[in-house]
Amino acid sequence: DVQLVESGGGAIRTGESLRLSCEVSGWPYSAYLMAWFRQIPGKEREGVAAINSDGLTTYADSVKGRSTISKDNAKNTLLLQMNSLQLEDTAMYYCALDGTYGGDWDADRVLRRTEYNYWGQGTQVTVS
Repeated sequence: DVQLVESGGGAIRTGESLRLSCEVSGWPYSAYLMAWFRQIPGKEREGVAAINSDGLTTYADSVKGRSTISKDNAKNTLLLQMNSLQLEDTAMYYCALDGTYGGDWDADRVLRRTEYNYWGQGTQVTVS
């Protein structure tokens, strides 16, 4: 079974940086599509950034220019580096994997929650 385990969240100050990690297990294929989402209570889960096995990436406008998504294939870990954190970045952050990915890329579609069928439990980021 595919398992995604996030870590790296915490309480930080405005303007600081944070790196989130998502350890992936049980995915035997070299091709992948993975993403980070975030959610505030009472609101929809929104896509933050996505990456595929070809190295293509896309970002939500809210984090573009201050965030970097990457994957350490040797450690099978998805990463999200976030800089200049703001109050509105406070949320639960989730790692996601598309278990039926066929290799195509649509920069809008890959940030939709419906694209993914494997999810981690989340890691809380609180900016103050």
